[in-house]
Amino acid sequence: MLPGVPANAGFYPVAFVGSVFLTLFVTFFARESGEAKAQTSSAFRSFQSTYLHVFWLMMAGDWLQGPYVYALYKSYGYEQADIAVLFVAGFGSSMVFGTFIGSMADRFGRKKFALLYVVTYVASCLTKHYSTFYVLMVGRVLGGISTSLLFSVFEAWLVSEHNSRGYSGAWLGGTFSSGQFGNSLVAIIAGLVAQPLADMSKLTPVSPGSALHFGGYTAPFDLSIGVLTVGGLLIMCSWSENSTGNAGEPPCSVTSLRAALQLILSNRAVLYAGAMQSLFEGSMYTFVFMWTPVLTEPAPAPPPPFGLIFATFMVMSMCGSSAFTILSKANAPASFMPMVFFAAAGGLAMPVFFESSKRACLAGMLVMEFCCGMYFPAMYTIKSKVVPEESRAAIYNLFRVPLNIIVLVVLLTDMPRSVTFSCCVVMLTLAALVAKALQRVTRTTAVQYELGNLLGAGQEQAAVEQP
Repeated sequence: MLPGVPANAGFYPVAFVGSVFLTLFVTFFARESGEAKAQTSSAFRSFQSTYLHVFWLMMAGDWLQGPYVYALYKSYGYEQADIAVLFVAGFGSSMVFGTFIGSMADRFGRKKFALLYVVTYVASCLTKHYSTFYVLMVGRVLGGISTSLLFSVFEAWLVSEHNSRGYSGAWLGGTFSSGQFGNSLVAIIAGLVAQPLADMSKLTPVSPGSALHFGGYTAPFDLSIGVLTVGGLLIMCSWSENSTGNAGEPPCSVTSLRAALQLILSNRAVLYAGAMQSLFEGSMYTFVFMWTPVLTEPAPAPPPPFGLIFATFMVMSMCGSSAFTILSKANAPASFMPMVFFAAAGGLAMPVFFESSKRACLAGMLVMEFCCGMYFPAMYTIKSKVVPEESRAAIYNLFRVPLNIIVLVVLLTDMPRSVTFSCCVVMLTLAALVAKALQRVTRTTAVQYELGNLLGAGQEQAAVEQP
């Protein structure tokens, strides 16, 4: 039995141990089945390391906060309705500011906006020390802005810098896979570190009646500030700036937004990639909100080991990222994405058809996490190939608008769990069909590209042979 887990915790320790062994096997096979690292250059590996260390620190700053936001609000005495308003403010902020913050990053520099992420997230963490509702609301708005930056600017910087340095496009998949694998590991470490830190002292006002607090659930946010600051210093010292737009344009230019939107609507590959992201990640965030009540209602005795369950999820995500490494060595990511989406739909169908069986529900959730591990490096690779460089961060943020709408609908409605998960199954099935359409588009484009090369070569040869 695992330390700290009740003897009657049931099948959760078995699921964790099984996930660990499966992940070790798949990861070992991924490392042994190819020699991708040997084919890269030392300069590329140094560049890759520069990006990954920053990315993992930024994600660690996010993971340290996630499990404690709701608990902190509850400790301040807020009811579920008030907390829901705060969460809606965060996702709404991400949706609204995300529509133009990406275009600003493209024009004024992605390094600058990566540093802006650090500043806004640190400020959001500082607001957590105040129990005043409107201060917490400001923190949620800042957190929404930070989320928009985290999931667009860093990826856009990497792809642009990778291409500008002339590295092989085939090497990007390895960076994305390593990033997702390390991200899952960082999430586990963050959970192990943050919990004892939060338990070290009680949440206490600095003086009787003061809105300013310290200790308790604010401690993980303080650690996050430190981690984000270190990441910001690394960005300042080791990242170069890249931008593609005209810095002379006014900020929040409607023209820039219109151009990015027109690129999405006029390019079927870009449109399909955005639809896949919105449908999958909308389902994923819904799953994140819903897994706890699925495993706790009706209330079991004793309560399930949440820390162990979360660790199992992350281990399965690591397994998925290793599986991506294996598959991507011989297949383009677009070729196996329909399979990933269909598998995820099957996983989230378990709470619909077997809601009373906690074992069946957990098994389906583990399949979903495995698919998440495969999805992120695959999706990053697809977007790096189909999204135009001149509006990369802007388009990445526009992709997130529909998924934020999906999450807001889930937060603002009170649908039965079976209906909610049924909607997720439908969205994931649609994502699989869109992925099939993307396959056809990319295959046609590749054929046209090769045909163009052949015709061009033929014309050049004819010109040479002319007297």
